[in-house]
Amino acid sequence: MPLVDIREMAAEAARDKVGLGAFNVVLLEFAHAEVAAAESVGRPVILQLSENAIKYHGGHIAPLGKAMIALAEQASVPVAVHLDHAEDVDLCKAAVDVGFNSVMYDGSKLEDKENRETTAAVVEFCHANNVAVEAELGEVGGKDGVHDPSARTDPDDAAKFVADTGVDLLAVAVGSSHAMTTRGAVLDTDLISRIRDAVPVPLVLHGSSGVPDDGMVAAIEAGMTKINVSTHLNVGFTGVVREILAADEKVVDPRKYVGPGRDNVQAEVAHLLKLYARK
Repeated sequence: MPLVDIREMAAEAARDKVGLGAFNVVLLEFAHAEVAAAESVGRPVILQLSENAIKYHGGHIAPLGKAMIALAEQASVPVAVHLDHAEDVDLCKAAVDVGFNSVMYDGSKLEDKENRETTAAVVEFCHANNVAVEAELGEVGGKDGVHDPSARTDPDDAAKFVADTGVDLLAVAVGSSHAMTTRGAVLDTDLISRIRDAVPVPLVLHGSSGVPDDGMVAAIEAGMTKINVSTHLNVGFTGVVREILAADEKVVDPRKYVGPGRDNVQAEVAHLLKLYARK
């Protein structure tokens, strides 16, 4: 089916008080696994490609990005394709040109005024092309963004940021942190509820890999909608590959270990998609 508008997906999820799973693609195998998982449980899904992943793949968004779009269009469930954590405005425009229907502009490292002005300009460009925009707000002024687990978003600041920029989704700081390989993060669900009541757009949780299942369910119940996951899937994939190679030094065909790693990603994405829809 055609790419589904992430704004519609997020609005429906927020209304139903369920989480919308958004999973990063570091290798094409991840995209295959994520779409297959979504189809197996009958849930919508967002495929995400980060600026860092694009750099790894030679600095060009088109090869992997177009493959993700092709997989999404062949899926039997609603799929959106999203550019994650782009600090480069030109990369946001390139994603639109390739056919992505959602981008995240990350201006959190900029001074507050510049962040708002640049984000608003990205929104204007993307909306003119019917593309949704996500942005992030951690500490006002962008000193830590949502990368720092000690940062906390102020609900009133968040509401003003949305009003100033016109973004469609907002990533907020409520206790998570990027690149966590363990799952011990404790989220501030009271703050999530207060931000949800103050902000008119769906909320996004970055750093979800570090949040245990029960904590994630509580966060969704409190008002979190789009749930980003990357490192958690990498940990599972790499663990399987490591076990296979350690067990048999004669294995040389990448399909013999990448395939099982992909299957691990598929199983975990299916589990998380079901978890996010639990009420």
